[in-house]
Amino acid sequence: MVKSRRVQVLLILVVLSFLLIHFLPCSNNAHMEEKTSPVHILILSSWRSGSSFTGQIFSQHPSVFYLMEPAWHVWVKMQQNSAKVLHMAVRDLVRSVFLCDMSVFDAYMSSQKKKSDLFQWETSRALCSPPACDSFSRSDIITAGNCKTICGKYPFSKVEEACKTYSHVAIKEVRFFDLKVLYPLLTDPSLNLKIIHLVRDPRAVFRSRENTMADLKRDSNIVVGSQKTKGEMGPYNTMQVICKSHVEIYKAGSQAAPSFLKDRYLLVRYEDIVRDPLAKAAQMYRFAELHFTPELQKWVHNITHGKGDGARAFDIGSRDALRVSEAWRRTLPFQKIEKVQNVCKDAMDLLGYRLVQSEEEQKNMSLDLLFAQN
Repeated sequence: MVKSRRVQVLLILVVLSFLLIHFLPCSNNAHMEEKTSPVHILILSSWRSGSSFTGQIFSQHPSVFYLMEPAWHVWVKMQQNSAKVLHMAVRDLVRSVFLCDMSVFDAYMSSQKKKSDLFQWETSRALCSPPACDSFSRSDIITAGNCKTICGKYPFSKVEEACKTYSHVAIKEVRFFDLKVLYPLLTDPSLNLKIIHLVRDPRAVFRSRENTMADLKRDSNIVVGSQKTKGEMGPYNTMQVICKSHVEIYKAGSQAAPSFLKDRYLLVRYEDIVRDPLAKAAQMYRFAELHFTPELQKWVHNITHGKGDGARAFDIGSRDALRVSEAWRRTLPFQKIEKVQNVCKDAMDLLGYRLVQSEEEQKNMSLDLLFAQN
């Protein structure tokens, strides 16, 4: 009888040991992996390319901590330098933000800084919900206007505190002109970096830049130098540098990509987003390892099927996105289109934008025919 009980006890101990060895470590490791291995997403683009809207696709996701153009602070503080010279400082700032180390802003902001001193902070849903602001829920879709009114009084320390509570950190940035500058981040074992390279038809970008020229003056001076921004060719000189950078980034990301870029670079055309917003948002979410919730699907549809014209810089309200994307065909003189096509021909050829050959073709060509490849 005693021997039988001993056998039973031994069997129970064996079973318990098996369970402890094979199940508890797995669940603990999974939990630790979720906590210590966030996904880092860099939306890499240029001004007036639909990047603010694309950034919002990520910002509104409840799993994402998002910042819009944090390198703005670097360029404001060090605007006497060229974009190439500032690449290293911008990269270091972006890396620190990805790691939720917001002390990097000490070099660019006053010691008395508040959360509201951060450039375009109100476009970040994460900075408009707990722990950065207690007035909204983390699952809410939050507009920048509502956030700015209510959530500006919180201390800057809330930025870092909030960042550390998310599984994904996303940054939208327009101040990188060379993908190779980012190679150290892509090979950094502390980062899990994925790059979404957002491009837009250069003719649409040019037309939009004309409408926001004053807002972009400082940035244009840094991109090409103040002398080259003057005169009739000034805007085209800037476009030429931007288009060339897109060509180089695309080639480095897809055509001659090193092994560490495998499955970590995604080219997205803004025109494809506005033609099928739900499908392209779903593609970007899959790439970033995010779930496309029904609430977000509804928001993406509504914000791309409104009546706004998207004319204001950084305006991310509801609009007729498809109509806005092709507005250049109705408003940009053909002489300007020819000049843009001339300085951006390589980018247009490589990225699949078809050249317009005449004023008549400009007015009559359907949107689908504007793409040389799909």
